[in-house]
Amino acid sequence: RIQANGYNTVQLMAIMEHSYYASFGYHVTNFFAASSRSGTPEDLKYLIDKAHSLGLRVLMDVVHSHTSNNITDGLNGFDVGQSSQDSYFHTGERGYHKLWDSRLFNYANWEVLRFLLSNLRWWIEEFNFDGFRFDGVTSMLYHHHGINTTFTGNYNGYFSEATDVDAVVYMMLANHLIHKILPDATVVAEDVSGMPGLCRPVSDGGIGFDYRLAMAIPDKWIDYLKN
Repeated sequence: RIQANGYNTVQLMAIMEHSYYASFGYHVTNFFAASSRSGTPEDLKYLIDKAHSLGLRVLMDVVHSHTSNNITDGLNGFDVGQSSQDSYFHTGERGYHKLWDSRLFNYANWEVLRFLLSNLRWWIEEFNFDGFRFDGVTSMLYHHHGINTTFTGNYNGYFSEATDVDAVVYMMLANHLIHKILPDATVVAEDVSGMPGLCRPVSDGGIGFDYRLAMAIPDKWIDYLKN
């Protein structure tokens, strides 16, 4: 049906194992596991192969902006040679997303970079995804996560001490790696802020995404319809 309607790309959501299905798969507990709710890893590989046979590209909705705060079945509290609280995440308020009730990565941590970058490579090489749609990019770009923030286009709103430089560098590394492994990969940033340079190549000093999904527009549209 997708092919018959003239589309050329499919985006799959809620692929990574997650704790709370109502979150659309955004409270990830296992970054390297295909969610058992939809079948086995072999089923997912079959689906992607089938899509490829129909000439469809398959993008994965990847969640590297935050993770489930579950301790028993998630990364939260996992010891990597540091204190359990400080393992993959920032300590205190900086390590917790108030709106999403989730933990926030410390992108300056070498182990976090190794973990997340290897995760991208794994989904490309093991499952043959054609690229990614990065969820929650606005939350990654700024220490305030875009909460109660109005982006007017003024450069001071984008380039200030509120910008999370470590997260920006991670996304530059991620896009460089993805396109190094798969030159024709498609990588989309879901962003409400309109950060300049988001879709400029890393070689030009940009963050390196191919496209930006301007989420503020559909958010405003659904708010208009409802209210």
